[in-house]
Amino acid sequence: MVKLDRIYTRGGDKGLTSLVDGSRVAKHAGRVAAYGEVDELNATIGLIRLETAGLAEVDAMLGRIQNDLFDLGADLATPDGIEGALRVVDAQVTRLEQEIDAMNADIPPLRSFILPGGTRAAAFAHLARTVARRAERAISALAEAEAINMAALRYVNRLSDHLFVLARHLNDKGASDVLWVPGANR
Repeated sequence: MVKLDRIYTRGGDKGLTSLVDGSRVAKHAGRVAAYGEVDELNATIGLIRLETAGLAEVDAMLGRIQNDLFDLGADLATPDGIEGALRVVDAQVTRLEQEIDAMNADIPPLRSFILPGGTRAAAFAHLARTVARRAERAISALAEAEAINMAALRYVNRLSDHLFVLARHLNDKGASDVLWVPGANR
C-alpha cells in the first residue's frame, strides 16, 4: 500500500522525476507526459462525478474508471521488463465495452455529429473524452519510442468511446444531444 507522509521531496527541483523502477527521467519525458495526461483525465472524471452524484450506477462506473486510471498511470510509470509490475489488463477493456453496450442499448442511433453540450454532466463527459483522446495520443507516441503494455493503449482508446456514450446517456439518452448542423452559419 502507498504511504505518503511527506508531499514535497525537492527531488524534482532540477526537472527530473523517478519512475517506479527508481530510474530518473526528465519531467517532460514521454512516459511522464503520458501518465500526466492520464492524471488530468482522472481529474476531469471527478468533475463528471460531481454532476452525477445522485446516479448510483453512473457514479459506480466512474469510480471504477478512476481506479483503473491510477492503474494505468502506474503501468505507464513502470518501464517494460519490470517483473510483478501493475499493468492494465484486457479484462478492464472488456468491462468498458460491456458498459458502452449497456448504455448505448437505449440510445437512438446518431444521424449527425454531436456538439459538446446538452446537460452540464454531459458537457463534462465530452471534456473528459477530449482529454482521453489527448492521453491516447501521448501513449501512442510513447509506444513508438518505447515498449509499453498495449492493453494500456486499448484501455484509453475504449475509454474515450465510453465517455462519448456516457455523454449521450447523460443527455437524456440522446434526447438533449446538441446536433451539428453542417454549414449552418454560412
